[in-house]
Amino acid sequence: MTTLLPSRFTTLAIALTSALLGGCASQGVKNPTGVPVTEMRADERGFVAGTGVESQDLVAVTDKMARSILAIPEISRAQTAPRIVLDPVVNDTRFPLNKDIFNDRIRIELNKNAQGRVRFLARDRMATLERERELKQSGQVTASADPSVTEFRGADYFLTGKLSGMATRTSAGTSDYVLYSFQLIDARTSEIVWEDSAEIKKQGLEDAAYR
Repeated sequence: MTTLLPSRFTTLAIALTSALLGGCASQGVKNPTGVPVTEMRADERGFVAGTGVESQDLVAVTDKMARSILAIPEISRAQTAPRIVLDPVVNDTRFPLNKDIFNDRIRIELNKNAQGRVRFLARDRMATLERERELKQSGQVTASADPSVTEFRGADYFLTGKLSGMATRTSAGTSDYVLYSFQLIDARTSEIVWEDSAEIKKQGLEDAAYR
């Protein structure tokens, strides 16, 4: 009988130790509970929102600009597809953002829906294009045409835009107004052949951080 006591005491001690450790673990830091990740469309206003420029604004504005550009006679009635160069968008709002995403999406929408009525020149890839031309001229790579002839196309139009903002902050909250304006400029005459805009105003109790 005496030989069983140490074994019973050992078993009891292990059980008590496990219970104590389990109790300590249950008192530790708990994972915060919250809303799980939700996939949404880019044109939807989500539950995480502020008064600044957001994806639904980007989609609405660029869709409107692309439709508006395709409707002007300089594009719709052109005998040959005009060549367009994207000029950087100016951001005069208080929000830090990737401003070139507006021109990028307008270009994508036009290329997708214009059925060849417009052409965009990749001026932002000039260093790569010039390097390729040098390789062809030196004979290091093959060329389908005479590499000594300059074939880079000149622009017919420049597409540019500007984001302008006004902000009001009081104890009641924050209000932001953003004007999105875009222009198509004739590269030869400097005439503004097309211009359109969109206006969005938002109010909120809290100010979000934009990156």
